[in-house]
Amino acid sequence: MSFQSTTAEHRRVTWKPTPEQQQSSRLWDFMGWVAEHRGVNLNDYRETWQWSVEDLSGFWDAVREYFSVLGEGFDGPALAEERMPGAVWYPKAKLNFAENVLRHAHDPEMAGTTAVLTIQEDDSVTELTWRQLEAQVTSLAAHLRRLGIGRGDRVAAVLPNVPEAIIGLLATAAVGAIWTINSPDLSAAATLERLRQLEPKLLIGVDGYRFNGKDFDRLQHLTDVEAGLPGLEHTILLRNTGQEAGAPTDRIDFASLVTDPTEPSYERVAFDHPLWVLFSSGTTGAPKGIVHGHGGMTLEALKGTGLNQDMGPGERYYVAANTSWMVWNTLVNNLMSGASVVTYAGSPMYGRKDRQFDIISRTGATMFATGAAYLSVVEKAGLEPGQSWDLSTLRSILSTGSPLPDSTWLWVHEHVKQDVHLGSDTGGTDICSGFIGSNPLEPVHLGELQGPLLGVAVQAWSDAGHRVIGEVGEMVITRPMPSMPVFFWGDESGDRYRGSYFEKFPGVWTQGDWITETPAGGFAVHGRSDATLNRSGVRLGSADIYAALQHVPEVTESMVIGLEQSGGGYYMPLFVALKPGSRLTEELRDKINGTIRQLTSARHVPDDIIAVPAVPVTHALKKIEVPIKKLFTGHSPETAINRGSLANPESVDWFIDQARLYLSKHHQ
Repeated sequence: MSFQSTTAEHRRVTWKPTPEQQQSSRLWDFMGWVAEHRGVNLNDYRETWQWSVEDLSGFWDAVREYFSVLGEGFDGPALAEERMPGAVWYPKAKLNFAENVLRHAHDPEMAGTTAVLTIQEDDSVTELTWRQLEAQVTSLAAHLRRLGIGRGDRVAAVLPNVPEAIIGLLATAAVGAIWTINSPDLSAAATLERLRQLEPKLLIGVDGYRFNGKDFDRLQHLTDVEAGLPGLEHTILLRNTGQEAGAPTDRIDFASLVTDPTEPSYERVAFDHPLWVLFSSGTTGAPKGIVHGHGGMTLEALKGTGLNQDMGPGERYYVAANTSWMVWNTLVNNLMSGASVVTYAGSPMYGRKDRQFDIISRTGATMFATGAAYLSVVEKAGLEPGQSWDLSTLRSILSTGSPLPDSTWLWVHEHVKQDVHLGSDTGGTDICSGFIGSNPLEPVHLGELQGPLLGVAVQAWSDAGHRVIGEVGEMVITRPMPSMPVFFWGDESGDRYRGSYFEKFPGVWTQGDWITETPAGGFAVHGRSDATLNRSGVRLGSADIYAALQHVPEVTESMVIGLEQSGGGYYMPLFVALKPGSRLTEELRDKINGTIRQLTSARHVPDDIIAVPAVPVTHALKKIEVPIKKLFTGHSPETAINRGSLANPESVDWFIDQARLYLSKHHQ
């Protein structure tokens, strides 16, 4: 729904914490700690947020001390030099991300409890305790050192969402090397487009994986990746399929590296020492290698999962994330705060569309993170997970990836769990965290994100650089965050980094999303600003149209773009993929247009509705509106679209043909 047209409806409260829930949260305890140890009295979330962005050094140092971050050299202000880009945090500090995750293995009350619980498509379950997790990480780290892997070397993994991926990341971090991971369902060419940039010294691959009841052999894929990495010195092979076919003798068996009793040893590195490289989706060009540091991610993980999401010992986090998506990294971020995590490498809709709620029931997950698109799919299937599964442990759902339609929001409370804390969060691979999202102290209002996350000085700005409230604006961050990228890989001059975030408003981070800040301090997200529709000077969010189409069951997926035409014209086509058996009749066209008009505004009604075989999406299920728009404005398919970034690359062929037809008619 459009925020502007339904203000009253959007203030409807969908969840509200009880006083007991507020006062038992870690954030409430943190506020009391700050009063005692810092002399700052904080009474509610907004006061805490205000302090967190006004006194950045004081806030982040309080996070460090409250969570007892292991390391040295933390004297002096947390933020030694404030500038964007290039803020300097804790210039004398030395710490290690993995050491801070695995300190829970030395807590007598936690060491023998579950850290990682793994469930398969056949419902078989295996567990690793904190003690076992550290033992395997320590053993693998010792072998990495023996293989010559040390500070600054790159370790690349091509693995599904399995516990060995977490073990690999933590062992790499333990020795001060730099980690990156890709999902094995990415093509070898797309994988190499990312990994070749890093020149990894060691590769961790997999023989295959099972997805949606089918086995996929990846040995040839692994061979192709190895062949494209000339500087590669070693390959470790994870035998994941249970088949006995022997690996070539020049590959090392993963299982043989995690069983040697070894004393833990963690290489403490500078606060901004590279921890991992995440890659942008690469829909419009070569994927950018975004580098995050040990210190920034340690603090961000503790703040984000520990305070905003109220995770910690006794909680269990589940997300069925593809390892190529930054959301996979939230597994280790939740481990950082002491929560246990669930890994699942199978299909999120195996057997039935609400399979993930079955997993929540079987694993006792307390928090479920998922893409908004998944919740909408289950809603459209007419399912009622709350009736089918025991969801008594589930207390919170974090929806991300795209805006959550109002109908889906209400469906969750009606058909999943009435009192679940459902929040919509928005963040990015750029910071491997969130900007706006949930907190345990305030109510949730329909269609709105609760507010800015702690330590995030977020505002909506007009093109002129003025803050706007109650209208659509560009999302900006006006002060540094410790998890902002240390640098982009291969960007020695920093030009690519500056151009990505600081070109529009120098010294201010521009994320590339359109948002509305409400007068009450909530936020609505309208989609990517570079895909925003602009009719007669009025900005329209594509997300509002997609939310309206949730009420048209014949439409399974959709995409809208806006095209400026010569002479000042504007053409806004809506592409729809239809349910099997449905046809785009005049009656259905009228239904689509009428629904959009009723739930948004007359301006949102498209100029044309066109049926398509499928809507192209990335591996994180995000629509690629900008590349498709580029096709229709005359860019060549080769420069407009990176097929390797797509989950369904064949779907773009139809759009390429349609764009050529459009251009031939409009002589552009």
